[in-house]
Amino acid sequence: MGLACGIVGLPNVGKSTIFNAITAAGAESANYPFCTIEPNIGVVDVPDARLAQIHQFITTDRIVPASLKIVDIAGLVKGASKGEGLGNKFLGNVKECDAILHVVRCFEKGDIIHVSGSVDPARDIEVIEIELALADLDTVTRALDRVTKKSRGGDKEAIQQRDVFDKARVLLEAGTQLRLAEWTKIEREALKPLFLITMKPVLFIANVSDDDLDGKGAGVEVVRAHAAKSGAEMIALCGDIEGELMAMEASDRAGFLSDLGLSEPGLHRLIRTAFDLLGLQTFFTAGKIEIRAWTIHKGDTGPVAAGVIHSDFEKGYVRAEIYSIDDLLQYKSESAIKAAGKMRSEGRDYVMRDGDLAHFLIGK
Repeated sequence: MGLACGIVGLPNVGKSTIFNAITAAGAESANYPFCTIEPNIGVVDVPDARLAQIHQFITTDRIVPASLKIVDIAGLVKGASKGEGLGNKFLGNVKECDAILHVVRCFEKGDIIHVSGSVDPARDIEVIEIELALADLDTVTRALDRVTKKSRGGDKEAIQQRDVFDKARVLLEAGTQLRLAEWTKIEREALKPLFLITMKPVLFIANVSDDDLDGKGAGVEVVRAHAAKSGAEMIALCGDIEGELMAMEASDRAGFLSDLGLSEPGLHRLIRTAFDLLGLQTFFTAGKIEIRAWTIHKGDTGPVAAGVIHSDFEKGYVRAEIYSIDDLLQYKSESAIKAAGKMRSEGRDYVMRDGDLAHFLIGK
């Protein structure tokens, strides 16, 4: 799908540690500000237990999970919107992402330098959100000046854009993250070319110490309350522990998780939540060659889903034969599903459901 989540936050809050754990890409993680200069990019598998369930009943040569692009963006500081700490360059990296993973430090660790001298999640969140809003305000103001000049000549599109951009300017000057405002579909289309950062969905990641794996500490509660107030998602995890887990052999990982009282790595929750944050869902194809998870947007129809497999398939789509994983678990094989009348034939208007198993009939 080409969609990416950008990891943002102040320097030394654990962004690169978490990125390394997610991607095993070896991004530099060090105890000094701006150790990440250029953004690190990794493509990660989306954990999905349904692939193993399908494989119980369908023999295949390989299993291919869905994937997600993660971008580790250098730490932002107060004044980034004015160029502090190479801020303009870093903010440009944020604009290119589709969703934001905002890492907030909630651990006390004496040997890790905090750019502000102390750990304060509320202050740290505010610094980042102000800088993102100021960057958007600069973008909107310049765009508003441009379309205002055109609108004086009676250009209808420019007049509409002027009104939308001015609405965004007023909200940003009032300190409102744009994703929290009400926008019509037409207004969203007008704002889309500006790649405004505060329009993007956000997942807050509370990076906790190894003695607060349940995320019950005071700092985490601050992040949780802010996320709830701002209509965002939030998860708590320990970047250092996650890094240790990902470095282990799979056979050792289960025992370590059990010792910690965890059912799965926190990163699995993070990746799945980020996938959902982008408005994505999965459908499956299954056969002798491969069982594959395909990524589509929620609300996509059968032809669009077929087009993800091959661009020609969307135009040539005739119908899809669809069944669910629950059907497969109950009847054990596709032939038994058909015999039970549970294999559905769906036309061009069918809206795909998360977890559909599909065979597409494509015309010439």
